[in-house]
Amino acid sequence: MPTTGLGSVWQWHRDTDRHPSLLLSRASLLVLAVIFGLLSAAEVRVPLRAQMVVYLVGMVALNLPHGGYEHFENLRRRRPSFRWRYVAVYLAAISGFVGLFLTAPVAGLALALTVAMAKGGLGGLQVLEATSGTDHLQTRFQRGLAAAVRGGAVMLVPIVFWPQTFHAFSSLMVGLVEPGALSSYAGSFDTTRLVIGSGYGLALTAHIVLGYVRGGGRSWLVDAGESLLLTTYFAFVPVLVAVGLYFPFWYSARQVARTASVETEPAGDERWDLLGGADASTVALRAWIVLVVGALATFGVLVAVYWAFPNPLGTGNLLPGAVAFWSMFISIVALPHIVVGSLLDQDRGIWYVP
Repeated sequence: MPTTGLGSVWQWHRDTDRHPSLLLSRASLLVLAVIFGLLSAAEVRVPLRAQMVVYLVGMVALNLPHGGYEHFENLRRRRPSFRWRYVAVYLAAISGFVGLFLTAPVAGLALALTVAMAKGGLGGLQVLEATSGTDHLQTRFQRGLAAAVRGGAVMLVPIVFWPQTFHAFSSLMVGLVEPGALSSYAGSFDTTRLVIGSGYGLALTAHIVLGYVRGGGRSWLVDAGESLLLTTYFAFVPVLVAVGLYFPFWYSARQVARTASVETEPAGDERWDLLGGADASTVALRAWIVLVVGALATFGVLVAVYWAFPNPLGTGNLLPGAVAFWSMFISIVALPHIVVGSLLDQDRGIWYVP
């Protein structure tokens, strides 16, 4: 079996596009969409407090460890000099994002939304390529459109279907720096919703139709079905619950399937392997040390960001403030996750395929 190129990926995904993690991700979103659709039809509303708790559990307890894992796998067999450069650029990107948020919070909010969409869209495209294939995406434009549709579902669809909640928590995020800074944009929000809804609908339709015309087949069928599932999920499920559960139940689960779908040969020099050791106990000890160091590093960044913001938990209740702060923080640490670990490191980044 070849170990490089899209041809080898195509050979793998014939047997891996039904990986349990993929089935779990699809089933989870489908079940949640049906449940909340039925609740909406019965005019049953989930309390906002419960939605916020679900969001925090999903984003903090379930999803955060996976983000650290992706970076660790990327750096695991790298030379020390590369690791230090990687960390330096990572911290520089975080500092730049914090600086933008502190000086122009509305622009910082826009970047945060873009980061969430980029992570979901680019990551989703990588999973599709490694599992079901991308034979129907024959141009760079189509690939970009596929990423935009998958990532856009995460933020653009909730703007259309859950405008009040989306605007309220966007205001809270901006309010961590400048309370009321988003109020001047409130008057044009309905027009913005109309433009976003129309644009996203057009992009979704074009993506599905172009994929069928350019190739069709099973890869197109899977892509079209998942794109429609994502749109339905974010339309029916309240935005806090939808986003909070999307990353652990969809993004992270599917990255597990992608990892299992590619060749398992080492992606670098074994001499620099952070988990290299003579026996299982040594490997286990090093893994534990790496886990602790990574957790402490993340906590250190969290504390630094917390102290940098003038109103880190907003001016209202603790729970809404925690949701707003975490939404802002996770976007800040996800920016270098995408830019440093992917766009600037395309050969062997966080979505490396041997």
